Amino acid sequence: MNRSWWGWGTTDRALPDAECVALASMLPGLPDRPRAVPRIEDLSLPPSRIGPTGLWVSTAPDVRAAHAFGKAYRDVVRALAGDLSGAPDAVALPRTEAEVVDLLDWAARGGVPVVPFGGGSSVVGGVEYRGGGPWVSMDLTALARVLEVDPVGRAARIQGGALGPVLEDQLRPSGLTLRHFPQSFEFSTLGGWLATRAGGHYATLHTHIDDLVESLRVVTPVGISESWRLPGSGAGPSPDRLFLGSEGTLGVITEAWMRLQDRPRFKASASVTFADMTSAMSAVRAISQAGLHPANCRLLDAGEAALSGAAAAPVLVLGVESAVLPVESRLTELTDIAREHGGAVSTGEAGKDAAAEAWRSTFLRMPYVRDGLARMSAIVETFETACTWDRAAELYETVRAEVGAVVEEVTGTPGLVTCRFTHVYPDGPAPYFTVIAAGRPGDEVRMWDDVKTASMAILGRLGATITHHHAVGRDHRPGYDRQRPEPFAAALRAAKAALDPAGVLNPGVLIGPV
Repeated sequence: MNRSWWGWGTTDRALPDAECVALASMLPGLPDRPRAVPRIEDLSLPPSRIGPTGLWVSTAPDVRAAHAFGKAYRDVVRALAGDLSGAPDAVALPRTEAEVVDLLDWAARGGVPVVPFGGGSSVVGGVEYRGGGPWVSMDLTALARVLEVDPVGRAARIQGGALGPVLEDQLRPSGLTLRHFPQSFEFSTLGGWLATRAGGHYATLHTHIDDLVESLRVVTPVGISESWRLPGSGAGPSPDRLFLGSEGTLGVITEAWMRLQDRPRFKASASVTFADMTSAMSAVRAISQAGLHPANCRLLDAGEAALSGAAAAPVLVLGVESAVLPVESRLTELTDIAREHGGAVSTGEAGKDAAAEAWRSTFLRMPYVRDGLARMSAIVETFETACTWDRAAELYETVRAEVGAVVEEVTGTPGLVTCRFTHVYPDGPAPYFTVIAAGRPGDEVRMWDDVKTASMAILGRLGATITHHHAVGRDHRPGYDRQRPEPFAAALRAAKAALDPAGVLNPGVLIGPV
């Protein structure tokens, strides 16, 4: 597997030039040919400012370049422009937990920032350092083993650097699965999911990685924190909760005991089209409150459905699965609820629905499409949130209208703002917005930053979260600072000072100067 250093995924799945041009023809005023992808050997990386460390590190240009950015739109554009001025001075490649300890000790002595790096799939600036001065990226993917499986309790002790496929391959002989499949599954790690409180496969019930954690082992600059492995505990504030979502700023998650499931044997899917989003939202709310817990319950508005080839109107994609019992009756219960709210149901042969399959294919390919359009100077990016049901309709309409107006003001041409609900709860949905617009060559990052800033302000005004599952990183800091209660901020700053007194762990994330 040849990972792309500048964009999403693997190089063999990147869009060819002709397809980039064809897609860009749908937007006015874009160039007639894609920007060339720069070769690392043709780029000028600043010399490393870190001398011999005695540790397992690399200063090779290709390794440094591959760890310079995450995979957000603004990261892709900067990489295409050959801007590697902020690349790490070295990349640490620890093979054991002891080497993680050694690196943090070395960094604390010299005051060198260390940014933990799993699969590098952050879309919020979570894996780059913006403070100036030398810094080290710590790649944890060598810590990739399933160390122990408990088949009785259906749990496993897994190292934090295990990529999704690596983890699942090791669990397969036991017949068990973590069953956590974010869009970044191929290119993200267990430790990264935990550190960012990632959302995964399930659209209802167990939506976040938090729900699957029994215990954590975390290396901090002042010692190792390891919680007891328990099914539940009421013994004070949870130590695991301190590190879940801490984004590498309080410690490095090296191991975790994770709750597993039997692999599903029975699956079925259906799609339901609606005349409008009002009736569609009403149906999704009823489903989320019915206690049926579909694995997939994603509502696409008309624009999102059209882009995916699923339908020409709002469409709800439903999926059910079980390791124990056939699921057709549960799917029927779900579709009956949808019909009661005006939905037209479609189910496919052998439990597979065509619209659901079309959506899934587009969902997995979309990051590559984004990269191809970025080469054409188009703006293609997303932001997501969550709110309560009483505000969902207003949020949907307001965000589309106001962000759409900002896009037109910034770019000079109308853009497209679409939405889907990625996860739903009895008390509210998680709307996920996509923005597509024509950019100007050389000005794409500023233009998107202007749109992003406006979107954060709109979400804050509407009382919606700055992120449901993409984490805070550096890009969401303004919104997070507004959302976070000040007493909690004070406690977080105190925890940072206690666990990382030298302030070397991922500075600028969650707290402190960006």
